[in-house]
Amino acid sequence: MPPSKKSKGKSKSGELTQPAVSTPKIPACIRAIPPSSVAITIHAKPGSKIATVTDLDDDAVGVQIDAPAKDGEANAALIDYISSVVGVKRRQVSIGSGSKSRDKVLIVEDVTLQGVFDALAKVLKD
Repeated sequence: MPPSKKSKGKSKSGELTQPAVSTPKIPACIRAIPPSSVAITIHAKPGSKIATVTDLDDDAVGVQIDAPAKDGEANAALIDYISSVVGVKRRQVSIGSGSKSRDKVLIVEDVTLQGVFDALAKVLKD
């Protein structure tokens, strides 16, 4: 018995099918916490001239902070910056772990995983 023929992009009705649009893979540093929160692993770089996202990979989101790393100033500036980037109120962002380290985990409440990724990716492109 001969092998069955494979279709060449046509559905049974004869119309051309659209190729699947590939969405960028969400890195492991951004993960969902049920029911509606997202954890973001951050590698903070305090003492910069401006606050910006520098890189976005599986290990962490690199963020430059325009505040010194003393008396919690950089943590407060990081929370302000991330809340403005994601588009949530400041009280929806908190430090889950790493308050005295450059490597931190921020918890953002009442957001979607895709929404956080899109917001960070948009800032990274600018």
